[in-house]
Amino acid sequence: MTDTTAGTDTTGTTDGTGKTGTGKIDTVRLGPGRNGPEIGVQGFGAMGISEFYGATDEAAARDTLDAALDAGVTLIDTADIYGNGTNEEFLAPFVAAHRDEIVLATKFAIERDPERPAHRGIRNDRAYIRQAVEGSLRRLGTDTIDLYYMHRRDPAVPLAESVGAMAELVAEGKVRHLGLSEVTGPELREAFAVHPIAALQSEWSLFSRDVERSAVAAAADLGVTFVPYSPLGRGFLTGAFADAGKDLSDGDFRRHQPRFTGENAERNAALLDPVRKIAAAHGATPAQIALAWVQQRATVHGLTVVPIPGTRKRSRLEENAAATRITLDAAELAALEPLAGLVAGDRYPDMSFTSVAREA
Repeated sequence: MTDTTAGTDTTGTTDGTGKTGTGKIDTVRLGPGRNGPEIGVQGFGAMGISEFYGATDEAAARDTLDAALDAGVTLIDTADIYGNGTNEEFLAPFVAAHRDEIVLATKFAIERDPERPAHRGIRNDRAYIRQAVEGSLRRLGTDTIDLYYMHRRDPAVPLAESVGAMAELVAEGKVRHLGLSEVTGPELREAFAVHPIAALQSEWSLFSRDVERSAVAAAADLGVTFVPYSPLGRGFLTGAFADAGKDLSDGDFRRHQPRFTGENAERNAALLDPVRKIAAAHGATPAQIALAWVQQRATVHGLTVVPIPGTRKRSRLEENAAATRITLDAAELAALEPLAGLVAGDRYPDMSFTSVAREA
């Protein structure tokens, strides 16, 4: 994830109600069926600390992790692919210092090759899963992963095989809860029949609502917590940049995302006008309105929703957390409703490994 908000100093940031956001955020229970551990209603995505969004000030990033705990943000999300393992290693000292205070999530399934930097393979087979979990446990410096996700689905491997192998890790005490990412509603139901699934992580934002085709309803029916990644549209919804090709550094992967460059970016930037207007009415930032919209999906769809925005700055972490105290009214929700249907460009250059590619 990335530095996604407009960047106000949130020592006393407005939460959209005229009050300042100085306390801890509310908590919910992780699935399945809200029987899992208690977590903050907003989590933290650590991806951008190690890769994808340019250079990181490590001291500032560690301070941001401390700020997360101060705000009640306790679900900490990483993956073995982020920085090719270095993100998990970066988190290890924080995990050691706060192991009983956080719920630690990581993921497997996307395979990288050091000799082919652009290569991305998908592995869901049992042997790879066992290899991957041992690597993550070692890099994170822990005996148990609280929430272990299958990051992407390989349709060539039966879900029963993959989830069955993951269930073995639960039985062995290496993993406490299972999660899936970018699966369809039918796939979630199929997996749940093998072993209870605590969380489904997929992209969900004002600009990305593919998951509402089938996954959201399935998660609601099964009591699975929904964990939206990129709830700020990879920063675009904040207005922090208007064209990735012009505004972002050469190493920023958003320069290669279809909806953030050229004519697509120009069309999409125009869609932010209602977000800005609503933000002004609340005395909030566009980022906070975008996050509040995601948080309110819980009420709209009847399920637990814990988005995981990421940032490398304490002030922006606090701003994101304050968004949990904003409630949008019916007129504001109606004004935001059409945006996703008007977005130009796909989420990725290659959508073949997303749930959309497998929707009936």
